[in-house]
Amino acid sequence: MTLLEVSLVLFAASIAAGALGSVLGLGGGFVIVPVLTLGFHLDIRLAIGTSIVAVAATSAAGAASNVTESITNLRVATLLAMATTLGAVTGALMAGVFDARFLFALFGVVLGVSSLQMLRRRSIAVAEVPSLVSEQVVLSVGTAALPREARNVHLADRLSLHSAYWDETAGCEVPYTVVHTGLGLGLMYLAGTLSGLLGIGSGALKVPAMDLAMHLPMKVSTATSNLLIGLTAAASAVVYFARGDIDPLIVGPVALGVLLGATHGSKRLVGMRSDRLRTLFVVVIGVVAAQMLWKGLA
Repeated sequence: MTLLEVSLVLFAASIAAGALGSVLGLGGGFVIVPVLTLGFHLDIRLAIGTSIVAVAATSAAGAASNVTESITNLRVATLLAMATTLGAVTGALMAGVFDARFLFALFGVVLGVSSLQMLRRRSIAVAEVPSLVSEQVVLSVGTAALPREARNVHLADRLSLHSAYWDETAGCEVPYTVVHTGLGLGLMYLAGTLSGLLGIGSGALKVPAMDLAMHLPMKVSTATSNLLIGLTAAASAVVYFARGDIDPLIVGPVALGVLLGATHGSKRLVGMRSDRLRTLFVVVIGVVAAQMLWKGLA
């Protein structure tokens, strides 16, 4: 294939990766890295470096629209950004130290557990109330029904992290309470470290961390994840660029394609029902988990 043909194929694949990554809050790296390494036989370090730039482009497009729609919780994003950025730098510096097969297998297990937990919570939500605001019902039945001391909301209270967003599909404002902020910070550091190691957006960990641990609504978790993904990628990209693991000829069409795809995907997020978004998330993460495990164990 000529350079032009390769660029066009990369551009087309990147559009699809960007759209899917923006809708799910994952970033496009989980598609870009396999495409570059398996389809184009690119060195894994160059593939990760390219993926990190693409992930940043996805976040830039998706986060801008979500902030405009007031879905993103900027206070939560600002706090969690400290942990995920530090983790990203740690992961990028540690790249090459750990065995790649072990990392892929470990990440596949983590993805699989996250997918099962998300599926379990969706089943509870549907069983309690099959409505457009089922997340709030689950919260009131579970964590919110406990005393404030048991919900670990002291730090969130001090930082004024609790908020609300307008749900277009429900036609009402949905308030929510942020819990377990310390646990969320720890999970964000882990997500940032894996992002720096594998060149993926690690939204597959960021979204469950905010949705399951901190009890942010699914739409808010996804939108906030899009913003955090860009910050994480930018931090680790500096390390990869300094090592020469970013090729401008490859990054160009990939970043442009991801940017266009992410712009379309972020527009669809606003009108999507939370239960359908959760189902799509579970399916995609399950497939990616299987691929990660296969790569690590094969």
